[in-house]
Amino acid sequence: MKAAGPARDVKQVIVESALRQMGERGYHGTTMREIAEGAQITVASIYHHFSSKQEILQDITVHALEDTLAMTRGAALRAGLAPLDQLQAMVRVWTVYHASFRDQGIVTATELRSLDPTGRRLIVTLRDQQEQIFRDVVQRGVDEGVFLTRFPVDAVRAIITTGQQVCTWFRPDGPLTAAELAERHALLAAAIVESTEVAR
Repeated sequence: MKAAGPARDVKQVIVESALRQMGERGYHGTTMREIAEGAQITVASIYHHFSSKQEILQDITVHALEDTLAMTRGAALRAGLAPLDQLQAMVRVWTVYHASFRDQGIVTATELRSLDPTGRRLIVTLRDQQEQIFRDVVQRGVDEGVFLTRFPVDAVRAIITTGQQVCTWFRPDGPLTAAELAERHALLAAAIVESTEVAR
């Protein structure tokens, strides 16, 4: 087996291999040996960076959620003050992320049950923070009278879930690019919240 060269970030290579394996086989269907083979290192080398497969899973899910939190917050800040502009900006980056990083999306969405109690609490906290960003924008739109939905919490969950599911079916060689799909999702989000403003 070929050892990782000094120029390679071994920890990142391990994570990338684990993502590929878990994205295809799931957490429980993936072994440390398969992760090592995919990373072209020995199993022993993995333990220099991670204490267990559980720690690898937690690393993957935490980084994925931290990335989407930063992206959606940044999108909302750059979009200005109008609730519709903020919502659509967040939906665009949310959709593009799940189209572009499909393995991260699949593992993060499906493997919560595989985390130990400590990891699960951390991920639930991050997920709640992500949902709250969307909720705050939608609720402000309702309060300002520009979103007419009577079910803002359900609307947010529908918007989030629609974006998350992209990672299960989107293909780069399909009829739409990630950016084109994101524009469609932005229009759908405006419809879900029953925006009184013209969606862009």
